[in-house]
Amino acid sequence: MENKAHALLAGLFTLVLLIIAILIALWFNRDKGGRIPYEIATKLSVPGLNPQAAVRYRGLDVGRVDAIGFDPKVPGQIVVLLSVKPDTPITKSTYGTLGYQGITGIAYVQLDDDGSNPVRVKSDKDNIARIEMRASLFDKLQTKGLAILERTEELTKRFNALLAPENQKAMLAAFDNVSLAATEIEAIPKQLEPTLVKLPAMTSEATQTLASMKKLANDTSALSNNLNTLATNLQAPDGAVAKLSTAIDQVGAVAEKIEDQALPLTHDVRTSMRSLDRTLDHLNETPQSILFGSRMTPGPGEPGFSTPSK
Repeated sequence: MENKAHALLAGLFTLVLLIIAILIALWFNRDKGGRIPYEIATKLSVPGLNPQAAVRYRGLDVGRVDAIGFDPKVPGQIVVLLSVKPDTPITKSTYGTLGYQGITGIAYVQLDDDGSNPVRVKSDKDNIARIEMRASLFDKLQTKGLAILERTEELTKRFNALLAPENQKAMLAAFDNVSLAATEIEAIPKQLEPTLVKLPAMTSEATQTLASMKKLANDTSALSNNLNTLATNLQAPDGAVAKLSTAIDQVGAVAEKIEDQALPLTHDVRTSMRSLDRTLDHLNETPQSILFGSRMTPGPGEPGFSTPSK
């Protein structure tokens, strides 16, 4: 009897604890206000989404998933019925995606808003508003998985073609050429060693040459300065160029004066010389004119001679 009494007490205690746990769960999950129904219609797959899954708005818990089923009006379309808190800012630009909790695979509805149409959407049991469902990252990866696999297969084929026997021979030949080139490059320093030994002397000579060129440049600069000074002095108002110009003007004036005075004298001299030339010519022709004068009676045998009449 005592054992049965203990078993009965243990059963009652367990039942009481179960009832208390159910009441606590109902208390924590009780609605503090009326929930507003919304629904999501999508042709995307909803793996891991179950009734009573969480509905979150930008990470905040705002409701639960009430039911999941097919749309009787559109074949292949899934309708997810939600109930969210009244203060949730559901607008015409609000959309939903599937989120996943860690690596468990349990999905929840993630609501977000892009702000393109911030007009509040009214919803009730008689007229349930719909929220757009967009593809999640997992859906995008699933959609593009085939394309990724095709690209991967194509890359694999290219790698296989690259590693074909003929290409391997070509790559090995290229490696051999690179090795030969490296060997030749290694021999270059030995060939350059004599030149490198002479390099310090060449550097010293180059330094001396640069010093000589620098000195020549300084001398040239000094000569240029002297020439500039000389040119400045020559072109000064009282310089040699001005004096030379004045002297040339004076010489020109003297030349003009000499020309004016010497021109009549030159004419007289020319006239006298012509007269002297004629006189000498006459003396050459008739030297006897010195004794007998310029007017002589022609003698026998001379032109103009005539015999006197008796």
